[in-house]
Amino acid sequence: MTSQLDAIIDNTVQMMTQPGQLLELDYVRKFGVDLPVFKNAPDNLSDFYAFFCNQHKDTEFLVDGDVRLTYGEAYAAARVLAGGLVGGHGVKKGDRIGIAARNSANWIILDMAITMAGGISTKLNGWWQGNELADGIEEVGCSIVFVDKKRGARLVESGRDHGSELIFFDHGKAPLEGLKACLEKGGDAETPLPQMGPEDNATILFTSGSTGRSKGAYSEHRAVVQGAMSYVGAFAVVAHLMEKAGTLPSLQPSALVVIPLFHVTAAVPLVLTSFAIGRKLVIMKKWDAEEAMRLIEKEKITYFVGVPLMSMEIFSHPKLADYDLSSCVTMAAGGAPRPVDHVTRIKEKMANGFPVIGYGLTETNGVGCSNQNENYLAKPGSTGRATPPIVDVAIFDDDGNKLPQGERGEVCIRTSANFSGYWNNEQATKDAFTKDGYFKSGDIGYLDEAGYLYIVDRKKEIIIRGGENISCQEVEAAIYGHTSVSEASVFGVPDERYGEVPALVYNVKDGETLSPDELLDFLKDKLAPFKMPVHIWQYDEPLPKLGTAKIAKIDLIKKHRKMLVGAG
Repeated sequence: MTSQLDAIIDNTVQMMTQPGQLLELDYVRKFGVDLPVFKNAPDNLSDFYAFFCNQHKDTEFLVDGDVRLTYGEAYAAARVLAGGLVGGHGVKKGDRIGIAARNSANWIILDMAITMAGGISTKLNGWWQGNELADGIEEVGCSIVFVDKKRGARLVESGRDHGSELIFFDHGKAPLEGLKACLEKGGDAETPLPQMGPEDNATILFTSGSTGRSKGAYSEHRAVVQGAMSYVGAFAVVAHLMEKAGTLPSLQPSALVVIPLFHVTAAVPLVLTSFAIGRKLVIMKKWDAEEAMRLIEKEKITYFVGVPLMSMEIFSHPKLADYDLSSCVTMAAGGAPRPVDHVTRIKEKMANGFPVIGYGLTETNGVGCSNQNENYLAKPGSTGRATPPIVDVAIFDDDGNKLPQGERGEVCIRTSANFSGYWNNEQATKDAFTKDGYFKSGDIGYLDEAGYLYIVDRKKEIIIRGGENISCQEVEAAIYGHTSVSEASVFGVPDERYGEVPALVYNVKDGETLSPDELLDFLKDKLAPFKMPVHIWQYDEPLPKLGTAKIAKIDLIKKHRKMLVGAG
């Protein structure tokens, strides 16, 4: 079945990439190779917004509680705010302008305005505590950070001199009311804006790697636009297949926004793609499965994307039968593996719809692989094939050699949507790429005979909790900040709800005491809640060591995972 559907997809992509068609290709030279790009895509985000908002100007775009905005209204507000940034706040091309807030329509419009003004939209993790937010601001040198009340209070309470001007804004109000502080110094819709080139920097998103503190991954305008257009192409292909099968909804495409807007999955595949296809975005400020079902029914949601636990919470909810979810024909997941048995359980309750899954990273602007519809049912353990036509996925060994199909190695992705580097971190940037431009994901996997990618392990020492990356070293560093801790080791253990959660083993210095509850109390102001250890074991003796005197983490992982399985 997969080979038949893959052939249809490939033929459809080939048709759509012909001269004059939606996905017509051109090439740009990078890393000494010619990378495919979508020829007809706008050169920058400013032109992207202007073109598609005009195309869909009377179409409903943002629904946020009582706030409802068309594409035309959203663009008009963003244009005024961009003028305020340039004319009132003196924002110049390349200035890093941060956002630290929960999801809202005003978050999205502010994000538009920043890049239209020539700034680099710096999407700070809204779950971070004050010191973590200050770290991110300092890491990239934000001149201005827009904050809501909760995140602003965290930053103020941290007492850190991060060097950024804080501008507070409100959710749940019309854009020019909620963001009026942006306009207090002048500037308006007539203020001239800079012309952005495809290689000017557009965004910074933060990623947790194995080396501790989050790094700011920056991308040029071309990369972000190409990432969005890759998803537009995938949408067009699936819509073509559904139309032929008679299952394409006659409704306006619409999606529920439940993923934090600072995540790449929300930033590119969800929000930016929506501009091009005229999709309505219905915003949830906080995840709740029943509220999600209510909104799916009320707003006729056709597309849902979240971390895997979210879709499973919907389809295992005791009130599932109380809501009509038939409009939702796609249940997408990303950010973490979806348990194989969940795939069939979800499909059984979706009528004409299908679960799908994608694989991409912050550094690839969300672009990578996708496994859709019948193919996903046939290969539920795979994250799919490289998304045609601009994505190249390969498996490399530790010496930088490509491996043949079936052999395990590091998953690497090359595409014109890849990020440019880590801000002010040349070594980390150099280490992130192969010599010919593949981004090294840190995931271990293999490609089967049909080119389907299977992720089997991770090379980097990170935990993925419900789609959120956690650096073991960062959590360990916070734990070692307690003067009573002698040794500590943090690692991931399986969790039915989140896929994986942090676990900790530690011991204390001779003559001192520190209970797990006391340690958690110490950590609560230093780590975002999602980074906090869930399972904790205190040792009375030194932690086991390797011959190199390093803590034997692999032995600890095996032992304590086995203990949890036995306890379950």
